[in-house]
Order: sequence, then structure tokens, then C-alpha cells
Amino acid sequence: MPVQLHGSAVARDGDAVLLLGPPGAGKSDLVLRMMETGWRLVADDQVALRAEGGALRAAAPAALAGLLEVRGLGLIGPLPVARPDPALRLAVHLVPREAVPRLPEPESWAAEGVSLPAIRMHAFDAAAPARLAMALELACGRLGSAAGAFA
Repeated sequence: MPVQLHGSAVARDGDAVLLLGPPGAGKSDLVLRMMETGWRLVADDQVALRAEGGALRAAAPAALAGLLEVRGLGLIGPLPVARPDPALRLAVHLVPREAVPRLPEPESWAAEGVSLPAIRMHAFDAAAPARLAMALELACGRLGSAAGAFA
């Protein structure tokens, strides 16, 4: 049985990122900006997670599938969504800018017995979409890092 948590998720090319943070941290806002650059919505506000074959898979609860809360506009959809149940490759804690370390130590986040690399980001930075895309490449091993969260 899937575990459900407060968060959002987006995917690109079958790899998904889980966005975690309190209400107002920028989860839906960042999802909207990621979608503008070709990413697909997995889930907004509530994410259902299940472990399968050593991977953690993400989905939207049926009642929220294809819907995105856009502050000031409402609950919008149906929107283009990712292929069903993409594998999560990265967890992102959305935090205030001053809580983002310049050169972070590697971190992880776990659910359902599966551990993911984790980072901290400020969702409202102009470069947040580019940073998130780069972080996914690092988490998947398609880019390397000399120091920091993926070193």
C-alpha cells in the first residue's frame, strides 16, 4: 500500500524529483516553472509513494491527478502529466535562502525502505529550475561534482 505525503513531484525523461516543504515553500510554483521548461507534472500537494524493485515510485492520488494549484488562479487542470509512476531520483527540501549551504555535505532522504540523495534549495530563486535540472543530472550520475552534495 502506498504511503502518501505532503509534497509535489515533477519528472523528465522518466526520472522524477520529489519536492518537500511546508505550505508556501514554493513547491507548486517551482513545478509550474519546471513545466515551462519541458518537465511533466507527477503530483502536486499530495504524492503517493511506493517501493518497487529497489526504486521509489511517485504518483498523484486519483482525486488530484493532473491538477496543479496555482496561487492566485486556483486548482488548474487537467495538465500534461509524466508517464505513470516514474522513479524518484532526488528529494529536494525547499527552505529559506539562508538555509541553503554554499558547499553542502551529501544528504539523503528515505521512505518505504528506499534512500534518495537529498539537497536543499530555495524555490523562489531565479535559477531554481536550472539548479533542479542540474541536481537531477548529478543524482543520476550523468554529471560529476568535485565538491558538494554529490561529491
